[in-house]
Amino acid sequence: MNQTTLSANPAPVGSPDNVVASAQRTFGIEAEGIKSLSQAFHGVLGERFVETVEMLKATEGRVLLSGMGKSGQIARKIVSTLSSTGTPALFVHPSEASHGDLGMIASSDVVIILSWSGETVELKDIVAYSRRFTVPLIAITAHSDSTLAKSADVVLQLPIHEEACPNGLAPTTSTTMQLVLGDAIAIALLESKGFTSSDFKVLHPGGKLGAALTFVRDVMHTGEALPIVGRDTTMAEALMVMTEKSFGCLAVTTEDGRLAGIVTDGDLRRSMAPDLLSRLAGDVMTPDPKVISPDDLASSALEILNSRSITSLFVTTDNKPIGIVHIHDLLRVGVA
Repeated sequence: MNQTTLSANPAPVGSPDNVVASAQRTFGIEAEGIKSLSQAFHGVLGERFVETVEMLKATEGRVLLSGMGKSGQIARKIVSTLSSTGTPALFVHPSEASHGDLGMIASSDVVIILSWSGETVELKDIVAYSRRFTVPLIAITAHSDSTLAKSADVVLQLPIHEEACPNGLAPTTSTTMQLVLGDAIAIALLESKGFTSSDFKVLHPGGKLGAALTFVRDVMHTGEALPIVGRDTTMAEALMVMTEKSFGCLAVTTEDGRLAGIVTDGDLRRSMAPDLLSRLAGDVMTPDPKVISPDDLASSALEILNSRSITSLFVTTDNKPIGIVHIHDLLRVGVA
């Protein structure tokens, strides 16, 4: 009876050095692909990119993306990036589109189709539908003479570059270029629309990112909670206010309410002397303290607190103290 003999010595896997070298080759090849994409923007691709951004900015509907296989996965990511940066977007699966989902496409929308070859059979129904109902069509492909490119209103032709796959088969460099181009579209739209961090906060209310996008005005203490005295206040009185408010610091203001300086625990130690309590707050304070605007991000307040090794920061408008933010406030909302 013949039996298949299994080798007792399977082929050795690559050494760590070879594995690292493989990764570095992949990085290098894909980086060159991005470089060639950037260089192509000096020509026709740059002109078509401008047309694309203007078309997407002007649309009153949504941006619908489609693609098959790896291109479809990239299309989904571009949809996510567009949606999170203020451009309503939706992914339409080519096969599902042929079975009813074409109804998702409205005449006010713009369709973007990703296909490296431009000959993906599954996309023909979406292409035909967009042409029949005059829905603007943008093609992202490497072949300007393809069926997709010939049907599109705007063609973003990607440069052909070697894949990182040693067999030249697995989409790697090609999908990286698709992804980078999608990011470029989203960011150009974001900037042209004036999409701000406030807008970003509305679309990202949850998690660590949502916390980082909280504004100082949302966490600061105001009104009676503020430790504020005038420059001519004696330190005996100032220390009572400082102790009562429990922020470890004190704002010292001018006669018209502008911030002249602050008194901190460090200032008290440096000024320790028998006559401290009879001195004036204006003589003990540190002038021109670091402050922050109520419209700044809470993450910016955290950066200042950490860089200066302090725990509290006054919030001002027109150099008048209107609030104070403490490191514990940032911890509470999840910024720190």
